[in-house]
Amino acid sequence: MTATHGISRLLGSVEMARAFTLASLGAVFASFAIERMTSQVTMATIIAVLCLIGAAILWVRREELSALRIAPSSLFAFLGWALLSLLWTSDRTETAFGWLSLAGYAFLALTIGHIRDTLQTVRALGDTLRVLLSVSLGLEIVSGILLDLPFTLLGIEGNLPIGGPLQGIFGSRNMLGFIAVLALITFVIEWRTQSVSRALAIPSIALAAGLAFLSSSPTVLVLAAAVGIVTFALTLVRHARPERRSMVQWTLGTLVAVALTAAFVLRHQIIALLDAGSDFSIRADLWNKILDFVALKPIEGWGWFGSWARGEYPFTFINFQLEDRHQSALNAYFDILLQLGAAGLVLFLILGGVALVRSWLVASIRRSVVYAWTPITLVTLAVDSMFESFTVVGAGWFLLVLCALRAGQSRSWRENIDAAQTGAIPTLRSEH
Repeated sequence: MTATHGISRLLGSVEMARAFTLASLGAVFASFAIERMTSQVTMATIIAVLCLIGAAILWVRREELSALRIAPSSLFAFLGWALLSLLWTSDRTETAFGWLSLAGYAFLALTIGHIRDTLQTVRALGDTLRVLLSVSLGLEIVSGILLDLPFTLLGIEGNLPIGGPLQGIFGSRNMLGFIAVLALITFVIEWRTQSVSRALAIPSIALAAGLAFLSSSPTVLVLAAAVGIVTFALTLVRHARPERRSMVQWTLGTLVAVALTAAFVLRHQIIALLDAGSDFSIRADLWNKILDFVALKPIEGWGWFGSWARGEYPFTFINFQLEDRHQSALNAYFDILLQLGAAGLVLFLILGGVALVRSWLVASIRRSVVYAWTPITLVTLAVDSMFESFTVVGAGWFLLVLCALRAGQSRSWRENIDAAQTGAIPTLRSEH
C-alpha cells in the first residue's frame, strides 16, 4: 500500500506534470530526428510509452476531471470517421497504424491540456522550441562552416554559408519555417506575460526570426503576414469598448471575407510576388491529380493513412503519373479530402473552425495576453495547411488538438451542464 501510494503521489505531482509535458513536447517536435537516428518503431514506442504514462496520470487525477469535458465532441467525430474508414480502405493494417498514430498524438495533447494551464503550456513549449532551434542552428553551423560536410542522416546540406535554405532537425525547410514562426509566436507571448526575462526573450525571438529567414521557405512570408494581421485584429478587438466590440468583430469578419476574395482573384500576382511560381505549379498539378481520385470516392475517401504509405494505392499511382515522390498532398485539406472524403473534410473544418471561434472570443475579452496564443496558433495552422499537410500528422495535429481542447475548456456548452451539477452559473465576463 505504501509503494502504491508513493507512485500515486508521484504521478499526481506538479513536478511529474511538468516533466511529462516537456518529454511529450520534445518527442513530438523532434520526431523527424528521432526517426532518422533510430527508426519508426522506436518513435512509435516512445509515443506509446508516453500515452501509458499519460493515462496513469489522468487516472490518478480523475477526481479533477469531468467526463463531459475530456475532449471536444468534434474531435471524437473526426477520429471516429477515420477509424470507420477501416471498412473501405485498401490496406486495413496501414490504416490501423495510421489511426493509432493520430489517436496517440491526440491523447498526448489532451493529457497536457488537462494537467497544465495555458501559461504553463506556453512556457513548456517555449523551452522545448528554444532547445530544438538551438540544436538545429548548432548542427547547421557544424555542417556548413566548421566541417563543410552535409549530415545526410538528418538531411542537413550545410547551406548556412550561402544563406540557406536550412532545415535543421525538422526534415524540410518548410517545416523549419513553420516551427520558427510558431516559436516566434510563443516567445513573444512569453515575453509579454513576463514569464521569461528580457535577457532570454530577446535572443529567443532573434533565433526564431533568423531561422525563419534562413529557411528560405516561401510559406514563411505568408505565415508571417497572417500572424501579423490576426495579431493586429485581435489587438483592436481586445482594446475596443465592450459595447462596441460586437461591431468591431463583424467589421473584421467582413474585411477578412473581402481579403480572401481579393487574394483568390489576385492569386497569380501574389504567387509571382512571392517568387513561388514553380513551387506552386508543382502543387497545382498534384492537387488536380488528387481531385481525379477524389471524384471516384467523394464522400468516404480512400481510407486514412496519414503520411502517404509506401506502395499504397492511390498514392503510388498519383506519384507515378506525376513522376514524383510526394509523401503528402502538400495541403492538409486536400489530404483529408483524398483520404476521408468530403465527410472527413467537413468534420476537420468543424474541429478547427469551432476551436478558432471559441478561442478568439475568449482572447478578445480576457485581460491576459496568454489567451491570444491559442487563436494565433490556430490561424497559423489553418494558413500553413494550404501549403503543407503538417496539420494532419505529428506536431501539427498535436497542436490542433491541444488548441481545440484549450478553446473548449474556456467556452463550451459543457460548462452549462457542469455548472448545473455544481450549482454554479458559468459566465465569461470581460476582464478590465
